[in-house]
Amino acid sequence: MRAVIFDLDGTLIDSDPDILAALNRVLGARNLAALSRAEIKPMIGDGAKALVERAFIARGGVGGEAELAAFLEDYSANSVVDTAPYPGIMEALEALRVARHPMAVCTNKPEHAARSILAKLGLERFFSVVTGGDSTPYRKPDPRHLGATLAALGMEKAVMIGDHINDIRAAAGLGVPSIFVSWGYGHAQGSHAVDSPAELPGLITQMG
Repeated sequence: MRAVIFDLDGTLIDSDPDILAALNRVLGARNLAALSRAEIKPMIGDGAKALVERAFIARGGVGGEAELAAFLEDYSANSVVDTAPYPGIMEALEALRVARHPMAVCTNKPEHAARSILAKLGLERFFSVVTGGDSTPYRKPDPRHLGATLAALGMEKAVMIGDHINDIRAAAGLGVPSIFVSWGYGHAQGSHAVDSPAELPGLITQMG
């Protein structure tokens, strides 16, 4: 049975409204102009530190440790105000669960934040393993991040599902196939691509 590893932001959940709101509050506290949703989307995918740095650079500022801490505190308290699973994700996860595919999340978001969001959205029951950006010394696209997730599952045969080039590169580096989802924040091309969560269970079954 093939394990199914999901990215989080832009793959399972549409989280950029709450990420944007928290970032803009931190920017505003430093008298910097707010970012738009279009501006923030390309900044997501490399973890909170890189996100804060990019946001401040975009506004001519410097996002250091204090700004990162302020963002994490704000976002932790407001992470599911407007965040929700993408339409069809819950049904796809249920179909994969019924088919007995072991499932995990491998995200560059801090593990505690990822687990909290999954729990609040009722998604945590699908995943036996959650590997965050601070769970190991590595982060996607480093294949060792994905490798740590598979080791925790006790699996070798897997598929990585994500919306970002980091997901695709991590899978390629580990020698496992990937599925690029078109509804997220990034632009990439995996071994396969889908335009709807409803396509995932059938495609994964075909992969064997």
